Amino acid sequence: MKQFIRFMVSPAGRSTRVAGGIVLIVAGFLVGGVVGVIIALVGLVPLIAGSVDVCVFAPPLGYPFSGSRARSIVAPH
Repeated sequence: MKQFIRFMVSPAGRSTRVAGGIVLIVAGFLVGGVVGVIIALVGLVPLIAGSVDVCVFAPPLGYPFSGSRARSIVAPH
C-alpha cells in the first residue's frame, strides 16, 4: 500500500486525480439527469483533492491527509 500512496501523492498521481475528476465531470454532463449530476459531483472529489494536494485514500491506510506530509513519509530516502 505504501507504493500506492507514494504514487497518489506524487505529481503524476495528482495529475491523474485531476484528469480523472475532469473526465467524470464531463461524463456527468454527457449522461445528464440526476445520474449525471451525481457522477459530476463525484468527479469534484478527485479534482479538488488533486488540486489542493490532499489524498483521501491516505488516512484509511494510516498516512496523513496532506499530500506534502504523506510524501515526506513515503518518499524513498
